[in-house]
Amino acid sequence: MHMGVRTRGLGLITVVLFSLCLSFVSFAAHADSICADPCGLPDADILAYSKPDVQQLYAQHDQLYDRHYEKVLNAVDIYDAPNGNVVDTLAAGFNYITAKASVDGWTEIDQDRWVQDSNLKEVLPSTYAGVTIPAKLPYPFAWILVNVVPSKTPGADAPDNALPILRYTVVNIYATVHVGDWDWYQIGVDQWVEQRKIAKMLPVERPADVDTQKWVSVDLYEQVAIAYEGDTPVFATLISSGLKDWPTEEGLFHVYVRYPRTLMEGADGKPDFYWLQEVPWTQYFDHDIAFHGTYWHDGFGYRHSHGCVNMSITDAQWLYNWASSEIDLSVPNDTGAAVYVYSSGTYS
Repeated sequence: MHMGVRTRGLGLITVVLFSLCLSFVSFAAHADSICADPCGLPDADILAYSKPDVQQLYAQHDQLYDRHYEKVLNAVDIYDAPNGNVVDTLAAGFNYITAKASVDGWTEIDQDRWVQDSNLKEVLPSTYAGVTIPAKLPYPFAWILVNVVPSKTPGADAPDNALPILRYTVVNIYATVHVGDWDWYQIGVDQWVEQRKIAKMLPVERPADVDTQKWVSVDLYEQVAIAYEGDTPVFATLISSGLKDWPTEEGLFHVYVRYPRTLMEGADGKPDFYWLQEVPWTQYFDHDIAFHGTYWHDGFGYRHSHGCVNMSITDAQWLYNWASSEIDLSVPNDTGAAVYVYSSGTYS
């Protein structure tokens, strides 16, 4: 499959498809130019299977709102009590806290550590979540990355005054046609979308060195993570990996330590300094690189991080719980689920 060079970034912060005998089957057509009419799969075939047969996860209130998350707007003094004594400072940076209590214009961020509310701005975690997958699907599926009005034919302009398909919608890919530098995907009757507006779920063959029953692939090009049991994909979701200056490295790793909540901080004294309180559902697999829940952005499907694999809180908790059986914390140096990080295309 031809791949252009894709750029997916937001500021700060050789795939082998499963063969027909495995659990994911692709019937997508491909051409090197705009195809003649009729183009793609017939309408009747599309209408017979109009949306992917996957199970959508949904964010639960107690998952997202058991903490009050706040962005720190600037450098702040930290006090031992409201109107008390300064006991510490937090330098300006990419900083977020979780509020324990609020009293008369002051917020407690930890025991005997308070900051003034004027330095804070409330943030709400993303409600996005991935999907669980049945044993076999007739077509590949994907997520829409931006609100988009599909074109009626590959490479054509979108029609005026048509309703868009909303971001994060899960769609089938019935056919693929190459136009110019990019692939166009048929996602419905008279509906074609250019590949930069979509993220495909592309299963890979289990690498020979994967030694755990449960393992995870991370596709840096598509910005998609897939959880497998043996050779079978059981869950998939959009992620946000590291930006160009802080890349998520390719390779085969293992989860080696996990925390339900943990502080993340780094780059002290540098322009990219960050301090992130109580990052949820964290699983480290490559030194200081981890899967973790992310309460500070909703940019999944695009690179956005300082190297970690950002997930929604819902997805990170699902992955944390699912992978628990692969690591025994009572055994010294026991490692958990294997993690295969790769890229199915070239990105910049």
